[in-house]
Amino acid sequence: MKHITTPKGRYKLKYRGTKCLNCDHSLDISDKFCPNCSQENSTKKLNLKIYIAEFFSTLISYDSKVIRTLSYLLFHPGKITKDYILGKRVSFTNPFRFLLSLSIIYFLLLNATGDYTQLDNINTSDDSNFLFSGISEMNFDNNGSNTKGVNPSDSLSTTRNLIDYKRSKDSVILRNPAAYFETIKDTNTFNRFTKKIDFYNTLIRNEKVYSFQALRQKYNIPNTKENLLSYKTTKGLLKAFNQPGSFITALISRLPFLIFFLLPIFTLFILMTYVRKKYNYTDNLIFCFHNQSMLFILLITSLLIDTTFNISSNIVFLLIFGIYLYIAMLYFYGQGRIMTFVKYMFLNVVFLILAVLSMVLLSLGSILTY
Repeated sequence: MKHITTPKGRYKLKYRGTKCLNCDHSLDISDKFCPNCSQENSTKKLNLKIYIAEFFSTLISYDSKVIRTLSYLLFHPGKITKDYILGKRVSFTNPFRFLLSLSIIYFLLLNATGDYTQLDNINTSDDSNFLFSGISEMNFDNNGSNTKGVNPSDSLSTTRNLIDYKRSKDSVILRNPAAYFETIKDTNTFNRFTKKIDFYNTLIRNEKVYSFQALRQKYNIPNTKENLLSYKTTKGLLKAFNQPGSFITALISRLPFLIFFLLPIFTLFILMTYVRKKYNYTDNLIFCFHNQSMLFILLITSLLIDTTFNISSNIVFLLIFGIYLYIAMLYFYGQGRIMTFVKYMFLNVVFLILAVLSMVLLSLGSILTY
């Protein structure tokens, strides 16, 4: 027989049940909480006083976890991950949820403190013409080398001439769009794709054709995936150059998703780098989550300082994170300083490459769906 205390309030014995209201698990009258799902064992109906008390109780419990998680992250690099995977999880917040919250907070602050929409007021019509002209004139052979047309470095010093050339070329396209499109038959996919972008750009700006179906019907353009993709790319690029601020804002809003796409891939490289260690994929992923959380904490701090004092402290906080990450790797994986430094440099290069590739893919995806 279990020892029965004399509880108060909604936990009085007269309110105790013999079956959990949440999961139907059988209970003893001495059970204050369900051993199966942890819900309190009380049949008393909620009132405002109880509801408010539960709210603050949950809030304080969560806050204590956040404070403890922050404390370990800030002052014990690598230890929080080691403790978490060893089973000491009740005292800390979930690594994934914590990282997600921090990333959302950071990118919301980034959008709020940077008034990117004012960039939409900049007249970029000539710049967009210059871009499309430069792209269409950069012809590449099958090995990817520039073989003819305008040299990209030279084009920067002859912007006005290139824009004039673009206007001349526009007149050729507009004279007979269907006939001109038939001439775009370059064997090099990149060349063919960029010429189609230039073609669509001219028609959208001058003929005000805003749908691929209307373009097909008017100029008898084949309904192929390449033609559709090049059209969508053109529309996205035009909108991005005409509304750069809105495009940057939309891009920033998608960056949290990029983080959670990048980290699982990066974890594979950590797993291969530390293949002889006892940690599995999930352990290494949690290590990534914790360190990325620390990076966001530093970035949020830097952003708040920069906004308040009108200075730039990004470099300082990134250097702090670099030192922090090395110490975390040293403690968590337990290897020597030199070997840890070698792996530290290798993994940072890998992360940088993956981050650049991910940003390129995100930018292209944003252009196609913008």
